[in-house]
Amino acid sequence: MLTLVIGGARSGKSRFAQSICSKGPRVTYFATARPEDNEMRARIARHRTDRPAEWLTIEEPLRIANTVALHASNADFILLDCLTLWLSNFSAEHRCWSVEELELAILKEVARLIAASASSHLVIVTSEIGSGIVPESPVGRLFRDLQGLVNQQVAKESDFACQMVAGIPLRIKPLGGCA
Repeated sequence: MLTLVIGGARSGKSRFAQSICSKGPRVTYFATARPEDNEMRARIARHRTDRPAEWLTIEEPLRIANTVALHASNADFILLDCLTLWLSNFSAEHRCWSVEELELAILKEVARLIAASASSHLVIVTSEIGSGIVPESPVGRLFRDLQGLVNQQVAKESDFACQMVAGIPLRIKPLGGCA
């Protein structure tokens, strides 16, 4: 089963995704953030204290599909937080690739991630970044476009999708209110 939790910055995405996963006794949390500066290290520390200590945490900034596939059979829920940071990491790692190569590789990894969700309940957190202004730089516009493609691919294949607005979940797939 695949659940998508999407929303803007500080919309309550992670908290809501954690509440979904708290229904299972065996939860694996995949963190994609890289602790590259003090501000990010503080965010990571805050996220660690926000989730139950008994959850298995795996920090993997790049190989999300392989990591989910490897751990899916040992978890009732897998929480991937977040797809946007993974995309940033992946794009930076392969910044010398052409736009076409990058897009193809990203969509292939996301397809593999979706396939890996078949043997567990995968909850994916991602950011909605396409609702704001058009980024000024070409790299910013490319990232926005890639994030939109990734979000569409995951939403299309998801069983459930909720958009977070000011801490309130709004069900977008299937239609109706979030439970």
